[in-house]
Amino acid sequence: MRPLLPADPSAIGGNRLLGRLGSGGMGTVYLARSPAGNLVAVKVIRADHGADPAFRARFRREAEAAAGLTGRWVVPVVAAEPEAREPWLATPFVPGPSLAEAVCGYGPLPARSVRILGARLAEALEEVHAAGLVHRDVKPGNVLLAPDGPRLIDFGIARAAGATTLTAADAVVGTPGYLAPELARAGGPVAGPACDVFSLGCVLAYAGTARNPFGGGHAAGVVFRTVHDDPELGDLPGELLEAVSACLAKGPESRPTLAQLTALLVGHRPADAADWLPAPLLRLIADRSTRALDLPAPEPTGIDIAEAARGNLTRRRLLAAGGALVAVGAPVAWFSTRKPAGSSPPQAGPDRNLPVLTLGLQADLTGPGKATGLAHERGMRLAVDRHNARTDAAFRLALRVADDGGDRARAAQVAKELAADPAVLALTGPTWDAAVPDLAAACSTAGLTQLLVSATGAESAHVQWRTLCSTRPTDDGPVNPVIHYLTVVHPSRRTAVVEDPAEGDPAWRFSRSLQESPPARGSVSVHRIPEGGSDFAGAVRALTEAGAEAVVYAGTSPQRAARLARALTDAGFRGPRVGAQPVMEPEFLTAADRAAEGWVFGAFFGDPAAVPAAAGFVTAHRAAYREPPARWAMEAYDGVGLLAEALNGLGEEARDRAGLARRIFRATYQGLAKPLAFDGDTHALIGTRVSHLYRVESGAYRYLGLYPDVT
Repeated sequence: MRPLLPADPSAIGGNRLLGRLGSGGMGTVYLARSPAGNLVAVKVIRADHGADPAFRARFRREAEAAAGLTGRWVVPVVAAEPEAREPWLATPFVPGPSLAEAVCGYGPLPARSVRILGARLAEALEEVHAAGLVHRDVKPGNVLLAPDGPRLIDFGIARAAGATTLTAADAVVGTPGYLAPELARAGGPVAGPACDVFSLGCVLAYAGTARNPFGGGHAAGVVFRTVHDDPELGDLPGELLEAVSACLAKGPESRPTLAQLTALLVGHRPADAADWLPAPLLRLIADRSTRALDLPAPEPTGIDIAEAARGNLTRRRLLAAGGALVAVGAPVAWFSTRKPAGSSPPQAGPDRNLPVLTLGLQADLTGPGKATGLAHERGMRLAVDRHNARTDAAFRLALRVADDGGDRARAAQVAKELAADPAVLALTGPTWDAAVPDLAAACSTAGLTQLLVSATGAESAHVQWRTLCSTRPTDDGPVNPVIHYLTVVHPSRRTAVVEDPAEGDPAWRFSRSLQESPPARGSVSVHRIPEGGSDFAGAVRALTEAGAEAVVYAGTSPQRAARLARALTDAGFRGPRVGAQPVMEPEFLTAADRAAEGWVFGAFFGDPAAVPAAAGFVTAHRAAYREPPARWAMEAYDGVGLLAEALNGLGEEARDRAGLARRIFRATYQGLAKPLAFDGDTHALIGTRVSHLYRVESGAYRYLGLYPDVT
């Protein structure tokens, strides 16, 4: 349990909040004490989901259906408010660990424990199905362990059997590794009870072996193995093999019913569940139960204080924050006041009394990365203009731009100056990697939300800098579309990776990810170019002799990738040739010439000209700047939309730095380039639809689509 945040409410529906149990894409779960004195878990759905009438209607139906569940092994809904601005529901609090936590910490369960676990969960699912629901997310994290048996929790994505999914039509709902194969592709059959049986089989395999039966690694590889490969059950105790294997049948019609599964596990007599768990787990449950009875009284939250003295709180907080920020400032330098041709100053719209909130941009506008910096500025200005043209806007936006010239020392000073300006509520940038640490440190110290669009920080950046919000994945991200392409689009059972050590750590990580999750569940051979060497022809001979069906360049140099492309063409290689975003530059096309044809690249930026939803953005960009949007312009445009969405989720009194820094990681936004949502705990970008695929055709990079939509 984690402490309540200042922006958290003190009570919900009469339930006094005690702490946070977790948060994610759908909302936040709190530990609370009910009016009757019982401990409950209160799940609060985010307002942006609640604003969707279809979601609210489904939430209401599911809360009503779940409230009718009275079985011993299901955690029922004891209270709910579907009509609240942020809908919520409450369930009894179970202090035991999840099955995932138990197995991770104590190893696989004994066979007897797994049999009882399976029989009890089958009984729970029978009641769920009898109520007309399908759970759709049966996994170790949604099974809690209690002294007398397991408890099935979290119906956050449960839906009526045969009903259409809440999420977008092309989305896959569920957890890879526990998702039934018929649901692994968009547009497949609707979820039915047999899907939960398959997921339960995966849970039992995990409980008995401490491993997922379809392996780990990247989601695309796990889903591919789930659909096409047999499960790995070699370490499963023999007495469990028949039951688990039956659950994991590929066809739903071949799986047992829940009653049949119970018979396979424990026969036709109820299992004796006395001391059903190993002694160490029973001691852990007892310890947590004891601690749950001795919780301290919660500290007042910001909302408690605001209710007592709303008139002065925000003013005092803002004055204190402003004084602290100005104290570290210096005269502002290098700020750009340029306006694009044809644009006008921000307008206050029909109501000129609306507050104006300032967003900042730090970019390289005159140095070596000026093309990317200019794309950011143009995309953000168009987004600000679009927001200010809305008649329903609760506030207006202004943009303040600072040019760091691509110089590290200059960037550090600009970062401090922007952070010291109390008018700036959020800062986008920098637009080049080396400037990230200085700006992130300044923003974190000042409590200023920092949005990264094109640049990347360290893998631990979200932990090190608490206000850093990145709308692009880590450097491992481009490998996902590569694996997808070589698994689904052009399957390769023997993939060769050409490692180029001259390009440093990112290339090594890219290569490592491919080795850990081989495309099409095949093999990966690594052919390393000697440090300082350039014998690409030798590498091509070696990979050809190894029977490679596809080649991946694990490097970041367009020029060196072009040398590999020419060597492959000279050797007559005709299989797929794949690279990552850093290679995808005009220099590669020029240096490789005709050898570049057919190369495929994974990238973090999309092509707005190929995205139907971006047609208005492209038209506005051409009208304002007399040319189509460059790389990263669409993503920068989406960044403003995300910030505006987060600000919309705050009350007028809370639209300050502190409020935005908390809210940004709870906001979701359907951008033109990709959907944006973040893990509530790690602050990392979540979802699989965050990367794009391109292929070289007729000497140009042609957009194939958003991974994993490309087939």
